[in-house]
Amino acid sequence: MMTINALLRGAAASAVLFGMVGCTSQPDIAPDATGKPAAPAGASDPSSPEYFRVTVGDTIYFTTDSVDLTDSARAVLDQQAVWLAANPKVKVRLEGHADERGTREYNIALGARRAQTVSTYLISKGVDVTRITVVSFGRERPLTACPREDCWAQNRRVRTAPQ
Repeated sequence: MMTINALLRGAAASAVLFGMVGCTSQPDIAPDATGKPAAPAGASDPSSPEYFRVTVGDTIYFTTDSVDLTDSARAVLDQQAVWLAANPKVKVRLEGHADERGTREYNIALGARRAQTVSTYLISKGVDVTRITVVSFGRERPLTACPREDCWAQNRRVRTAPQ
């Protein structure tokens, strides 16, 4: 049974997701002197999590109902493995996600399988298993909330979060 607080939190989250989130997920970054978007603070330090996010890439995407890595996903994961080799003390959390279609339970399992696929790939590239944690959020943390394929595609992902 849900408590009143849990219901209110759910209602507040829904209001935020459906009232304020569109189908774009790029943060607003102020332009630099040349008019190009400025790199976030810390992005120039090759050992920083921000550098990892901006330069290496922290997210890969999947096709509908799939755990198969695309060629572009492998390319990002190869770069992640290189960065992790250069930063051997950094651990990562692999966050599996799914789009809103399907049951909550199915999407939690799908997100876990996606994150495990990424873990297996990084381990095959030399990353020590003890540096990797796998978690699934299923459909609970969407980047976008709209009933269109372009939105769903952004939510079918695994994010690698340096810890």
